[in-house]
Amino acid sequence: MTLLYFAWVRQVIGKHEEHIVLPPGITDARGLIAHLRGLGPNYATALGDENRLRLAINQRHAGLEAPIAEGDEVAIFPPVTGG
Repeated sequence: MTLLYFAWVRQVIGKHEEHIVLPPGITDARGLIAHLRGLGPNYATALGDENRLRLAINQRHAGLEAPIAEGDEVAIFPPVTGG
């Protein structure tokens, strides 16, 4: 699985991309976020408030309940505003 981080999420975690093997039993984006929080304090800080996160799975916007699978690309970023 490829994980992409953007904006302040990238800054806090300290990397823009990483590749992981999806742990057994994780079947949705919420489970993935919970797993990532356990990887260290930077992840816990960046991913601690689910209301401040948006996701795209395979380049399509998705919610935390969206299913995920090995081989997916998951982008994690803050809400975006425009004018």
